[in-house]
Amino acid sequence: MRALARLLTLGLLLAWLAGCASWGGAAWREPQVHLLQVEPVKLRLHQQAFVLHLQVDNPNDGRLFIRNLAYSVKLGDLLLAEDQASLWRSVGGHARRTFKITAYTNLWQHLKPLAKLLKGGQPVQYQLRGELATGLIVHRDLHMTQRGEIIPGDLQPE
Repeated sequence: MRALARLLTLGLLLAWLAGCASWGGAAWREPQVHLLQVEPVKLRLHQQAFVLHLQVDNPNDGRLFIRNLAYSVKLGDLLLAEDQASLWRSVGGHARRTFKITAYTNLWQHLKPLAKLLKGGQPVQYQLRGELATGLIVHRDLHMTQRGEIIPGDLQPE
């Protein structure tokens, strides 16, 4: 009876190791993350809320599980928002999915430097940096950086 238990345990261990070896078979390609849109939601005096529309493209065969997103938004040298969002979403293999993240900031504390940046009429650089924590068993972090410029004249209503 004891020999049968050892044989069964050895068989299960070998089967488990064979399963682990098959996980790394295909070459893993890094998914792409893009900022599609920034949508203002609540614009109050001391707190502003924006919805960031992020698109994740998964070029791999397997499902991509996303657990967490840590991000920061800068306008020029000013740090406007820095936060983390717990997502717990997934993107299928060879699929694309859009996520909405709510970002909160207080532009009131940056009013003078923001006015100085926007006053000149020159384009202002922005930067979105983020790190997506992915995977359930095997963890990988995806880093994203998106840069661009905002033209102050485009922000004024006609």
